[in-house]
Amino acid sequence: MLRLRARFVPLLALVVSLLVPATAGPAQGAAQARTPVVLVHGYNADPGVWGGLREDLKADGYTDAELFSFGYDTHRSVNEVLAGELAAYVADVKRRTGASRVDLVAHSFGSLLTRWYVKFDAVGRSSVAHWVSLAGPNHGTGTAWACALWDQACRDMTPGSYVQKKLAEGDETPGAVRYATWWSNCDEVINPDSSVPLTGATNNAAGCLDHNALLGDDGVSQGVRAFLAS
Repeated sequence: MLRLRARFVPLLALVVSLLVPATAGPAQGAAQARTPVVLVHGYNADPGVWGGLREDLKADGYTDAELFSFGYDTHRSVNEVLAGELAAYVADVKRRTGASRVDLVAHSFGSLLTRWYVKFDAVGRSSVAHWVSLAGPNHGTGTAWACALWDQACRDMTPGSYVQKKLAEGDETPGAVRYATWWSNCDEVINPDSSVPLTGATNNAAGCLDHNALLGDDGVSQGVRAFLAS
């Protein structure tokens, strides 16, 4: 009996050593959690504009549970309404994912409400890791005068508006957030083209693309995804 036990104990230890790595700790090859991405569309648009970028992000390994699209009424004010709605949405994304921060990617008018959230909401500034603006009217656009008479969002986009003046005060890219913009010299909506870049941001020339083409351009997508991964 003693001799049998002497042989059995080493065999049991070998079996246990083989089983423990398979049950302890995360499985090998498990997907690494990424910072959730919140996509914010522009004026007179909806979350459907992000179809191409969403698919590119998923090809990079993001899951649907890490990609969010903020939908909103684009005819309301940046500072009085929309930035607050975005704050509540980001708080919900953080709660649902358990993440401490999100990445924000905005197109056109969406750049203004995301900037307001980051600049004037202390919780917002600490809740954002990367901020991206595609063709944003970051210093205003003259084309917004065409609808400014009856539309608050258009007034917010006009050069010299209250929103534009407040966003231009002090540091344009405050906090530890990493900022990037993409602009086009053929953008028919943002005039002048120099409205998009921000001091302190990584500003990228997208080439000759029209305003909405930045949403589906392969080069812009590659650049945005590389920036989010940095």
